Amino acid sequence: MTDDTIEEIKARKKAELVERAQRPDEPDQPVEIEGSEHFEDVLASHDTVLADFYADWCGPCQMMAPAVERLAADDGVVVAKVDVDAHQGLAQAWGVQGMPTLVVFEGGSEVDRAVGARSYDGLCSLVA
Repeated sequence: MTDDTIEEIKARKKAELVERAQRPDEPDQPVEIEGSEHFEDVLASHDTVLADFYADWCGPCQMMAPAVERLAADDGVVVAKVDVDAHQGLAQAWGVQGMPTLVVFEGGSEVDRAVGARSYDGLCSLVA
């Protein structure tokens, strides 16, 4: 790496930290969805939301949980966790058929979707 590259990385990271500090309403952990109204409120309150439709009994969901938590904590991404067993109507309304289903929303509208477990890097690329 050159000195220019290191300085560019430092400047980018500093800008990201400043931007994050200016958004104190962004949760640094996944938001457990309590129902369809709460889900709509979360979508309306944040520019970008990653909805993680999961089930406690789902092995791939459990395996992916640390990556989802890291994404919310480290990258300033709002993650909405939707338990499909507790909120079957919400899962059905969004066409969730397999788990985990990850849906990216921007401005309240779906912009991307993935089914199946993803690594942390895979989650980052999904919301990028």
